[in-house]
Amino acid sequence: MTAVRTPPQGTTPPPRLPVREKTAARERGSGLSPMLTRLAAERATGVLERERGSLYLAEGRVVHAESPLAPGLDVLLLAHGTLAPAVWQDAVERADEEYGVARLLLDAGRVPRGALELCHLEAVYDAAYFALAPSSTPGHFRYGAGHRLGTLRPVPVEAVERETLRRRELLHRLWPDPLTDGAPLRRAETVAAPAPTARQRAVLASVDGVRTATDIARELGRQAFHTLVDVRRLAAAGLLTALFPPPRPHRAPPAAPPLRSRSAATTPAAGPVAPDPAPPPGITLPRVNDPDITLLKRLRDALEAL
Repeated sequence: MTAVRTPPQGTTPPPRLPVREKTAARERGSGLSPMLTRLAAERATGVLERERGSLYLAEGRVVHAESPLAPGLDVLLLAHGTLAPAVWQDAVERADEEYGVARLLLDAGRVPRGALELCHLEAVYDAAYFALAPSSTPGHFRYGAGHRLGTLRPVPVEAVERETLRRRELLHRLWPDPLTDGAPLRRAETVAAPAPTARQRAVLASVDGVRTATDIARELGRQAFHTLVDVRRLAAAGLLTALFPPPRPHRAPPAAPPLRSRSAATTPAAGPVAPDPAPPPGITLPRVNDPDITLLKRLRDALEAL
């Protein structure tokens, strides 16, 4: 039984303990990168380099983002014929600190401003999702550094962090296992699976046991996050699984040489020494790519969500 203490009459009750409001914290988008929040508050200009990507700031706002895990703006513009490769390369070679790539393309009328701003915003959010992922190394900020693209449409830091949190929660709701985000993918045989959409069929056609989700996104000319959404939905439907790397072979520690007597040391060897027997096989990982294990994981996640 729990005893409840009530303050005596005529006295002021003690103040309530502070409780963190999750909704307000989500709206602020805080907690992803304290350094980024501080740089936004001081209206800094430069590039924040993190383990999985970089964020370019101008007066405390995000003007560009890059990540090796996300296709760049050039891929999004060139993949579907929005811009010719020769036009993009010419703008890159002519760009300088005063005239960036975006300004050169717009002044020459090579691409509509609305299309360029939309593709740029998609590329910023896509790369920022990976750049703001939890990392094992601290970030580094270089003041004054800029990007050859130039300033197109700055995005507030709060909006970038809020969108990153929203994308994390969406992926977790679709399929809580993040292994499919970075591991090679393989198709799984299933009995009763829903028919994939046209976008998902294109992803499945690129699954070969070697490519990852980001590799498929770059090949298809799509945003990496949208490809992660398709991959997790396909994993939840049992149509594909993540492929674990093979376990390393086990090697037995070298045995100490046997002690030999004084007489044996003077006696010549009778013949070649027989090779050591093969080391015992190591402990291998379970077959996590088995469709039955995938089904059990889906049932487990469904029960935990109840």
